[in-house]
Amino acid sequence: MNIIKLEEMLKQFYNEDIGDGDLSSELIFTADQKGSFSFYAKESGIFCGALIIEHGFRLLDSSMEITLRKKDGDAVNSGDVLAVVEGPLQKLLIGERVILNLIQRMSAIATAANLATCKIAGTGAKICDTRKTIPGLRMLDKYAVRVGGAFNHRSGLYDAIMLKDNHIAFAGGITKAMQAARSKIGHTVKIEVEIETKNQLEEAIAAGADIIMFDNRTPEEIRTWLPAVPAHIATEASGGITLENIYAYADSGVQWISLGALTHSVKVFDISALVQMKGDHPLVNN
Repeated sequence: MNIIKLEEMLKQFYNEDIGDGDLSSELIFTADQKGSFSFYAKESGIFCGALIIEHGFRLLDSSMEITLRKKDGDAVNSGDVLAVVEGPLQKLLIGERVILNLIQRMSAIATAANLATCKIAGTGAKICDTRKTIPGLRMLDKYAVRVGGAFNHRSGLYDAIMLKDNHIAFAGGITKAMQAARSKIGHTVKIEVEIETKNQLEEAIAAGADIIMFDNRTPEEIRTWLPAVPAHIATEASGGITLENIYAYADSGVQWISLGALTHSVKVFDISALVQMKGDHPLVNN
């Protein structure tokens, strides 16, 4: 992960939340009061967010003492302590919500990626994400996918060419779109073509596609069409794929399965912070 970019993101998130200051924490507690947070899981899954905890709290105060009990990618159960952070109570409270929001989302994505990957174990297919991420959070979303054991599709519009139905329609067909793109790119940029019919498949192959995406096709259709695809062309399935039918897609022989659900519709992973002031009894802060 790009740590420079991560810290700039965290600064932006803090500025949005803090504004000119935290009225609650700064009016109730003094700058020299110390405390600690114990982050703990309230369900089972895959933890992701160690870098957020480390860099997030140290941006607020470099003296923070951070002990990570779990590392990214670790399986956790309800009640497991993920990390303990000690330092100025004001800063702990200021950073709590931003950090919780991020690690809850990242752990949910990592857990979803792990579950999908386990569902297709033994088939030879691989799970990847899509560009269906929350604007501003793509780097974190895609990192969490990798932590969960899945793979990343293109990072954005800039690192690979993907000719979807609208590109093809506006260009006047797959061949014309491919020719226009191929004539203006270097040898390191791949071209993926989305197809929905057997005729489109044949045209994409003839035009020299690097990757063919079977869009909203059934596992049976993919299994029937795959023998026509040369070995040097990668294949991908997308659209209408769920945890209930994902094994059938993987078993069709397709190499990649892209799932927008890994990032666009996950339910946050339940994590809470156990707060303790020095010398006081702990209390739960949800």
